This record gives sequence, structure tokens and C-alpha cells, in this order.
Amino acid sequence: MTPNSSPASTAPSRRSFLASSAVAAVAVAGGVPLLAACGGGSGSGSKEGTTTGKALKKVLPNYAPSNLVQPDVAGVNGSSPGFTELPDPLATSVKSAPGKGSAFRIMTPLWGTVPKKNNPYYTAVNKAVGATLNFDPQDGNTYQDKIGAVLAGSDIPDVVTIPGWNMQGQIRNAITAKFADLSPYLAGDAIKKYPNLANIPTGAWQYSVFGGKLRGLPMPQPILGNAIFYRKDLIGSGAVPGSAADLLAFGKEYTDAKKKVWAFDDLWTCIQKIFGLLPDAPHYWKLENGKLVHKIETQEYREALAFARKLHDGGYVHPDAEAGKDADSKIRFTGGRVLMYNDGTGGWKGMVTEQAAANPKFDMQALDFFNQDGGKPVLWQDDPAGIFTFLSKALPKAKIEEFLGIADFAAAPYGTKEFMLTNYGVQDTHYTIKDGVPTFTPQGIQEAQPSTFLFLASPPHTIAFPDEPQLVKDYAGWMARQAPNVKKPLFFGMQIVEPQRYASLYTPFDDLQKDIRRGRKKVSDVDAAVTTWKNSGGDKLRDWYQDILDKNGSGN
Repeated sequence: MTPNSSPASTAPSRRSFLASSAVAAVAVAGGVPLLAACGGGSGSGSKEGTTTGKALKKVLPNYAPSNLVQPDVAGVNGSSPGFTELPDPLATSVKSAPGKGSAFRIMTPLWGTVPKKNNPYYTAVNKAVGATLNFDPQDGNTYQDKIGAVLAGSDIPDVVTIPGWNMQGQIRNAITAKFADLSPYLAGDAIKKYPNLANIPTGAWQYSVFGGKLRGLPMPQPILGNAIFYRKDLIGSGAVPGSAADLLAFGKEYTDAKKKVWAFDDLWTCIQKIFGLLPDAPHYWKLENGKLVHKIETQEYREALAFARKLHDGGYVHPDAEAGKDADSKIRFTGGRVLMYNDGTGGWKGMVTEQAAANPKFDMQALDFFNQDGGKPVLWQDDPAGIFTFLSKALPKAKIEEFLGIADFAAAPYGTKEFMLTNYGVQDTHYTIKDGVPTFTPQGIQEAQPSTFLFLASPPHTIAFPDEPQLVKDYAGWMARQAPNVKKPLFFGMQIVEPQRYASLYTPFDDLQKDIRRGRKKVSDVDAAVTTWKNSGGDKLRDWYQDILDKNGSGN
């Protein structure tokens, strides 16, 4: 399993949190960036809300990586390390129960059946942490409405988990109004009191700064969350593409519509990566000659569209993918109807496990990224965290410190006793181990598998599948090969929310790019759309971002 996700599966989201677009940290009050609105007013001279530079360093913990357990596949330049087996013996990362006997009300999302309260899993975890954690899990699919209602009232739980994709409207404003500043407890070397929290990468903490204060306990994400997957078992000894031209040649070679086989599903997300773009991020900007330029204004964007159009014109893309039937992309891939498709890396394990019995020859690999001309790619790092847990401002200092100790327990890395308890439950009750592979019992599936404890804080992203050791080598090896080409985008790790008046600016481009890629419009039609975008607020939005950049500097 991947420690940052449920043992059952990766928690679903509007945009998979393993590959979500950046959400924002400069909340908006009347269109004014929160760094002014929340810091005592724009005329106060207050620097509260600044999320980079010296002010950021004052609120961030110092990074202290853990060396408790050594991976089988080492991480490279921030890539996720891999474990092909469960370490034996397990390490101990928390010497004694961190709790002081307090009780905490905790609200989290849950995708699955809600476990019974006071079941043996909760009892064992409460005993281990020395406190009573009263979880109130809510349906993850309707969680945003629930959060909004709770935060609008006065009865705020002690602890609340909020996914980044749920931080809409007043929910984001409530984060700075209702939740505690954790900087006094965690900033600098204060984090050393909590070694597992200190093991969380700095970028994830940076992304947990709201309104100039460290407020969130993050769930870290991998540096890259999307890949082009291909069927190595169907390609055989055939060469995999290493340039855009190779990709076109691959499409011609492997597409046979008469046999109902096409080379590709919809690859648009990763095509943008091949052309050096940051996909699906509304606030993608870069500096050209000192001026902010949006993705839609770049030549690379037009080249990416033109290339995607060539795949369409060649007939190399499955008709159902062209029709937008994205929900069936996995079925087309496992059924051999397409040989390449784009997906989040979080689904790799599930696909391999699912096909192990149905098709033992199934071999799913991730394509190494390349620049469109065959050179080294420029890969923009994904958001460093996707889900955050917050503590109520009403909690006294002693209870905040107590809960941070519990969060440190929750963030125990793979290969520790604490990780196994929180992620699997009690051995021989919730899971058994055979040949080094932990497997849930029926009771474990009911009580421990849909765990809510893992949302409290998480270790760095790790690839650990003792039941699929070859997959660990494939996945971790792939990410390690991409990592040297990963760069941080201009506003990396900065929580930015655009003013509501600009919310619909990009809507026309959603349909336009599909129409261009599918032969209904021309690439040159982008020019008129960009002109409309500029006149409708795009240039003013550029100035808004320039103001953020001038005041805060870059996030990279």
C-alpha cells in the first residue's frame, strides 16, 4: 500500500489528490488578497499573510528526515522511496503514549462504510496514543457542504480535516478565523519534539500556511502524480516513444481500427507535460523577459494542441476517448483496446492487483517523460500536499501540544509499529501476515481498512507494496528517473485563491481545447480566445498575480 492513502484505495476526489492542481492561500475578501485583508488591512503595514521569504521561514518547521527504516529503492531528488517487503522487525518511532488522557472530537471525510464507534480498532489506537479520539466521519462525496455548515456555526470540533479541493468560498476564510496557529509549537527546531512530523518535507508544510500562519497538518503528495501508462506485454520488444515524433509513429504502428485496437486513449494531461506545460492549473504562470505569461498565451500551448490534433487526425485515439467517455479508460486499457493511457499514479497498484488473476501476463509500465523534441523534459512538481487537518482555536495550549503528539504518532513512517497499528489495526484481529505480506481479515476490512486516523497527519509519500515487489521497483524506479527533471513552478507551495470575479475566465478554454484536439476548430482560434480573455479580465488578473509576486517573491 501507499502509506498516504487508505489501505483499501486512494481516496477519491474531484481531482485526485495525488495529482491535484494547486489550490490557493491568498484568500479573497472583496477581491483583495488575504495577505492584505487578513493582516490588519492593506494600509496597516502588516506583513501577516506573506507566504514566502523571511516571514515564511519564521513559521516553518526545520526538516529532519527519519532514518528509522531504510527503503529497498532509495528516493532521488524528492522521489518516493520504495519498499518491496515489510521490514522485520518493525521499528519503534514513538517510545511512549503521547496523550494525557484527554478526549478530542474529530471530523474527517470517509469514502466507504462508517465503522462502528468504540470498535476494537479505535480502542487499540486510543490506548496506544493515550487519549480518546472520538471520530465523526462524514461522507467524502458531500463533505464540502458538511464542512461549510459546521464552520458557519459555533460548535466547531476540536480537530477538522479539510481536503484542498473542498476549500471553496467561505470555507477558506474560516480556516484563518477558526483554526489555531501551530507555528509556536512547530516552527524551526520546535518540531524536534515531534520527530515524525519533522520527517515531513518542507514543501508540504509550506503549503499548510494559511493567512501567514502555519495552521495545517499536511498529507504529503508525490512530486509527480500523473503518467502515460503502456501495455508492455502487448508491445513486446517494440521500442517505446522518446519524442513527440516517436509517439506519432507509435500511433501509426499500433492502431488497427478493424481489429478495434487503438494506440492511445486521451493523453492530453501528459501531452502538456511533454511540451513543458503545467496541466490543469488555472494559475499557471511563468516569467518571460520579466513579464508574467499565462499558459494559454504561450507558443508551447499551441504546439501541444497541434500535436494532440495530429493524434486525432491520424485516427490513433480511441473513439470513446474522443467522445469524452473518460470513466471507461481503465477498461479500454486492461481490455487491450488501447495500448497507452493517461492516469494518476495512485491507481497503478489497483490495476496490477486486479489483473493479476484475470490476466497473469498483464504488464503495465509508465513511460519516461521526454521533451517534445526528444531532449530532457521540464516537469513541473505537483502540489506538495492535498489534504490538511486543523485544530480549533478554542483548544488550550496544553491540548494543542497533546494533539500534536498524537499527530506525530499518526505520521509514523512505513516499517514502524505505529504505522502498522494505525493503518492495519491489531495483528491477528484486523490483519494477518503471511510470507511478509499483511492481509486484512474480514473484521479488519470493517473496522480498520476505512481508517480515519491516517488523515490526522501522514508520513512522506512512500511506495510500499510487499505483495507486489516488482511493482515497487517499477513505480519507484520510474519516479526516480523523472525526479532530476522536476522543477518547482513559479507559485509553488503558495496557497492562492483568485478573486471570484475571475472565476469564469478560463471556462471557454475547456471547450476550445477539446474542439481543437478533436478537429472541430483550429489552433489559430486560440488567438481570438486569448484576446477575449485579456479584455475580460485576464490582464487585470495578471496584475493581481504580479502584486503577489512583488510582495512575496516566488514560491520556487
